Amino acid sequence: MDDIIEIKNLNKFYGKKHALQNVNLSIGQGMFGLLGKNGAGKTTLMKTLATLLPKKDGEIIICGIPIENVKEIRKIIGYLPQEFSLYPSMSVGEVMNYLGILCGLSAAERKERTEMLLQKVNLTEHRNKKVKTLSGGMKHRLGIAQALLNNPRVLIVDEPTAGLDPEERVRFRNSLSEIAQDRIVILSTHIVGDIEAACEDIAILNEGKVLYNGTVEGLLCAAQGKVFAKAVEKAKLPQLKRELMITGMHTQGKEVHVRFLSESGDDNAQACEPNIEDAYMLYLRESGAYMPLSDQGSGGEI
Repeated sequence: MDDIIEIKNLNKFYGKKHALQNVNLSIGQGMFGLLGKNGAGKTTLMKTLATLLPKKDGEIIICGIPIENVKEIRKIIGYLPQEFSLYPSMSVGEVMNYLGILCGLSAAERKERTEMLLQKVNLTEHRNKKVKTLSGGMKHRLGIAQALLNNPRVLIVDEPTAGLDPEERVRFRNSLSEIAQDRIVILSTHIVGDIEAACEDIAILNEGKVLYNGTVEGLLCAAQGKVFAKAVEKAKLPQLKRELMITGMHTQGKEVHVRFLSESGDDNAQACEPNIEDAYMLYLRESGAYMPLSDQGSGGEI
């Protein structure tokens, strides 16, 4: 079977709400990023791929298996949901053993895979700690380990770094990148930095629609020549927010250094190389989904 996920004309409704609208994606081996604001439809798509939600219509084929064949699909998929609940009074090793039993693994298989996976996610020395004593990052890494127990060909992780401190976020992304070397990993997030650091291929989802589907390089090319920066007085910032599409800013002394998108910039601005956040906000603006920075705070995690 081919290591590829094909999604064609996928639709999903919650009552009258059209949660997924004619979604078409082709996802191959490696790390694939699904980027979008909260409520964009990312979790609905992830749960549909994991066979936890039925589709309305359209076609999904995962590694050659139609999504309707739920039993076979679940044999090849590992899933780490956004809200991941563990067993707080169990130790790390006990959780892995118990979940291995639920996966139908033999005692020898459970021991072998537990040892290997705890080492992969750097939890070997914590195997006897109770889950309730683990840090948020450790719990996320344990979540990845349990999702890999059945050695899936596809790993789906939904908003995995939300709430983690910067060090844990980097460690977690590195673990995912290593795992993605020999399987399909779908990373769903609203944090632009996670996509920029880990993914080559991405899709942008907004209000259930795919706004962009391609490479990170292609996304950046779309914003080439449209990113500028300049320093302004603090008093002029409110007016500037109304006039420009600001992608970031920071205060330095009496001035504010502003990064913004424009077709031509102005005499006081310098051209900048675009990053993914710039290009992402450009696509949101072109789709009518952009929220002015003055309404959404100081930016950062979109």
